[in-house]
Amino acid sequence: MFHSRDPKFRYPLGAVAEGTTVHFKITMPRDLACSAAFLIIEKDGAGRKILDMFWCGMNGKDKEWWECDFTPNDSGLYFYHFEAKTNRGHTSLYRGINGHSTVGHSINLWQLTVYDKELTVPDWLAGGIMYQIFPDRFYNSGKKKIGVPGDRVLRKDWGGEPYWKERDPNGEVITKDYFGGDLRGIQEKLPYLKSLGVTCLYLNPIFEAHSNHRYNTADYSRIDPLLGDEDDFVNLCKEADDMGIKILIDGVFSHTGSDSIYFNREERYPSLGAFNSKESPYYPWYNFREWPENYECWWNFDTLPNVKETNYQYNAYINGENGIVQRWLKKGAAGWRLDVADELPDEFICNIAKAAKAAKPDSIILGEVWEDASNKFAYGIRRKYLLGGQLDTVMNYPFRDAILQYLTGEHSSLCMESIETICENYPPQVINLLMNHIGTHDTERAITVLGGDPVENHGREWQAKTKLSKYAYEKGLHKLRLASLLQYTLPGVPCIYYGDEAGMQGYKDPFNRGCYPWGNENQDLIYWYKSLAALRNNFEVFKDGKLRNAYSHKSIMSFERYKTLENGDEEVIFVAVNRSSSNAPVLYTLENPHHIMGSMYTDEDFKLPPYGFTVQYMKKKAEKFEPCSERNSSEEN
Repeated sequence: MFHSRDPKFRYPLGAVAEGTTVHFKITMPRDLACSAAFLIIEKDGAGRKILDMFWCGMNGKDKEWWECDFTPNDSGLYFYHFEAKTNRGHTSLYRGINGHSTVGHSINLWQLTVYDKELTVPDWLAGGIMYQIFPDRFYNSGKKKIGVPGDRVLRKDWGGEPYWKERDPNGEVITKDYFGGDLRGIQEKLPYLKSLGVTCLYLNPIFEAHSNHRYNTADYSRIDPLLGDEDDFVNLCKEADDMGIKILIDGVFSHTGSDSIYFNREERYPSLGAFNSKESPYYPWYNFREWPENYECWWNFDTLPNVKETNYQYNAYINGENGIVQRWLKKGAAGWRLDVADELPDEFICNIAKAAKAAKPDSIILGEVWEDASNKFAYGIRRKYLLGGQLDTVMNYPFRDAILQYLTGEHSSLCMESIETICENYPPQVINLLMNHIGTHDTERAITVLGGDPVENHGREWQAKTKLSKYAYEKGLHKLRLASLLQYTLPGVPCIYYGDEAGMQGYKDPFNRGCYPWGNENQDLIYWYKSLAALRNNFEVFKDGKLRNAYSHKSIMSFERYKTLENGDEEVIFVAVNRSSSNAPVLYTLENPHHIMGSMYTDEDFKLPPYGFTVQYMKKKAEKFEPCSERNSSEEN
């Protein structure tokens, strides 16, 4: 009766700018003798509106159309369903599976995201390829390190197992073992990254911090001495930019380290930190329940004291003119990735965005959000990340979950539903910049998930000794190729977690943070990633084309990326994958396809081989969808 992803029922599709008129149509069985129909729509946190729908003609012999228009004049989230009066009484249509309607008393509503009409995002990332680097583990240039604190463990065994059971005198697991990867090393490997088609590097934290992950910032104004110095950063950014590669840096602004110039619990620094004195200029930054020992900290880690982001002094330090955000953009960074964006107040994120755009108008603000960022609740409020003035885009964890679940046995239709929901809920500008990853420093390596046993509740001892068998590794490789194919062809920007393209494996932290295996890479896999880059670069549709589910059933997932040409036709790329170890049919008809990659398409009995795929190019006539009545049924009121 209604399908929110079909333009016959709702046009335009997806999120819309404020002031856009959205046309709704439902089709009712004639034998229900529908006498009235209504669109029930409610703005998030406000009252609901009931809009009359009008009969507008027959849909075949046994169905009829009802329609109305709705024009949201304010940005925000709107939730809607339909009701009708029939010969069977009151009938309600709610959101069912895959955007379709279901009749009954469901509580599931369709979502209409309405964003600020002034929303714009930088377009340099769209159509590109990202690459994430954990700096200590990528490449050691051999440059002499100056000013390195003496309490760090400098490893000489590149590729050795990161420490996971060694403890310091206080019983804490040591996170101060370093392999010496540095900024100069990244610069030396820029030609390799360019060969992969990379257009954007995302670097995990690079500022001074006293752990190898550097999420416990000690000084936002200084490059960590093991990584190099400010000149190394400037040189890296300049040479990367000359090669068409932008650099995003990690902003960890919800907390600092206790071992920092700001807090100074460990008294490493000569200046007074908030822990040392209430007279410290940094004391107002923190929430002390009882000074100095009892303070709010990130997830109860006392080495990570929380900051008060809305404190005037802290906000000015980070977001003021020539503050931290602007300082590093002016030094060459192209944008910021915001760590734990959920824990940053809306006001603070707005201030980051304003500061960044003032310093560099085309800078990108990318947020770490693990759920659907369009309707996320965090700390009791609905977040406004994507409506304008905050994030340009987010890390696409729902995408990762959908792809890996599909390739490890979940029904393909359920996984496609997750992907389509994101595309339906996010502004199109945001979708084109989504960081589509299948692994990060916070997750298991993709090949380990796809080929190995689930980590479940296994501890570090099990994770350390559990490696993929030869058979499991080969199975993981087959599925990793499919995962990366989906990653490169679905809406958004694929992001390679360093070493995935070389075949690196590993369970959770720290086993997913090993050293890049220079000289021992899986060259066939690297060639595969280069082929995907060529595919992506050859077709404009991967930059901003829309998504249409084709045939996703059981082990087969298939879809179209399409773009409307000037003459009204559609340019289409069709992609289908088979995650199973046996042949599987693709029950979908293609119009004069041209083969690009994978299995050749045949009209009759087309089946994909085990772990097989096909990529086809087509041009076809686009359907026209017009209102079936001249009635103008509504304004917002």
